[in-house]
Amino acid sequence: MMRSSAVAQNNLKPLTVGDAIPAFTLKDQDGKVFNVADYISKEILVIYFYPKDESMVCTKEACAFRDSFGQFANSGAKIIGINDGSVASHKAFQQHYKLPFTLLSDPGDKVYDLFGVKGKLFLTGRKTFVIDLKGKIVYIHEALLGGQEHADESLKFIKASIAK
Repeated sequence: MMRSSAVAQNNLKPLTVGDAIPAFTLKDQDGKVFNVADYISKEILVIYFYPKDESMVCTKEACAFRDSFGQFANSGAKIIGINDGSVASHKAFQQHYKLPFTLLSDPGDKVYDLFGVKGKLFLTGRKTFVIDLKGKIVYIHEALLGGQEHADESLKFIKASIAK
C-alpha cells in the first residue's frame, strides 16, 4: 500500500535534495537480492540510473565510476548502477569492463519511478543521487549525454563534504 502511494507521489514530483530515499529491493548482477536498507547508515550511497548496458555514453559513465572506484571507496561510498537490463546483461557488462561495483536490475523501471527519474527522448533517464548515512539525498546530478561527469561531480561533492 505504501509503495503505490510513493510511486504516485514521485510521478508528481521527482525526489530532490533533502528527501529520504525510498526503500527498494532488486537483484544484482549475480542474481543476489540487494536491499538498500541494509546499507543505509553504513556507507554513503552513490546510486546512478543509466539507460542501457554497453551503449556508448553508459559505458563511458560506468568506466568513469570504475576508474574512480578507489577514491569513492576511500571516501566511504558504495557505487550502485541501476537500469531495467536483465541480471545476465548486467553480469556481462560488469565482466566486459571489469566494473568493481554493484549493478541492479530494475525490470519495469519500478525503482526509476520511485526516484522520479524521467526519460528523455526515447531513452530512460540518466541521473545520479548521493545518499548520506541517514538515507537522505544530499546531491543530485543529471546530464543525459555527460556520462563521465556523473562520476567526476559526485566524487567532487563527496570529497568536499568530507573536508567540511
